[in-house]
Amino acid sequence: MEGIVKLDRIDINILVELQKDGRITNVSLADTVGLSASPCLQRVKRLEAAGYISGYNAHLNLAKITESVTVFTEVTLSDHKREDFAKFESNIRLVDEVLECHLISGGYDYLVRFMTRSIQHYQEVMEGLLDKNIGISKYFSYIVIKSPVLKDGVPLRKLLSHQ
Repeated sequence: MEGIVKLDRIDINILVELQKDGRITNVSLADTVGLSASPCLQRVKRLEAAGYISGYNAHLNLAKITESVTVFTEVTLSDHKREDFAKFESNIRLVDEVLECHLISGGYDYLVRFMTRSIQHYQEVMEGLLDKNIGISKYFSYIVIKSPVLKDGVPLRKLLSHQ
């Protein structure tokens, strides 16, 4: 495929470090990955242009800002034609409280992660989705009590290792 950048060890190290701290200075990043500043910046720009880096985000300490509730929801659709999945997906992507939506295999169709200000707010969101008639047959809700593990980055080196 034309235009695809092949990742080498230094590119991977750059990606790993940027996952840890997207605000790291180019000089610090270069020092960490063993390059001088100019080639490091060129590599970062090349990785961005190739689409390996899709953006930079601030990680908020939500507990300092407001209270919230995370709810995982299993969703089963009434029908399973292609247009039923498309209708559900096009509508669910418009819901601000939806952080993730995954089409999965198993006993139900989708696993959706919601973040709302309260359980009542979550129920209002679900009732709104049911009122839209987007094909939801049934849903089961799992309210998160505690999240002992939350990771921002992916284990890039482990995913790329050939064992």
